[in-house]
Amino acid sequence: QVQLVESGGGLVQAGGSLRLSCAASGSIFSINTMGWYRQAPGKLREWVATITSGGPTNYADSVKGRFTISRDNAKNTVYLQMNSLKPEDTAVYYCRVKRPGYDFWGQGTQVTVSS
Repeated sequence: QVQLVESGGGLVQAGGSLRLSCAASGSIFSINTMGWYRQAPGKLREWVATITSGGPTNYADSVKGRFTISRDNAKNTVYLQMNSLKPEDTAVYYCRVKRPGYDFWGQGTQVTVSS
C-alpha cells in the first residue's frame, strides 16, 4: 500500500503563489510517475501536471508557464509551485502516484484564489 499526504493549500489572492507538497510513504517503487490533478466544484477532476522519476514533465495548457512540478526522489515527495494564480485555479488539488501495477491518490488539499 501507498499513502499520499498533501499539504500547502490555502486561500490566496489572485496573482499570488502557493506551493503544494505531497509526501508518499509505504511500498514505493523508485520508478513511477507522480502528478497533480484538481477538481473544481461541479466539474470533473482534471489533470494538471505530471513528472516521471527520470524528470520529464508535462503540463495542462491552462497552467503552462505558471505552475512548476518537481520531485525529490530521496524524500518520495512531489511539489507543485503555483504562481500567478487565478480565481479559476480554485479547486481541490490531488496528488497521484502510479506505475504498472499500482495507482494511488491522496486525500486532496483545497486551494482557493480570491479575485
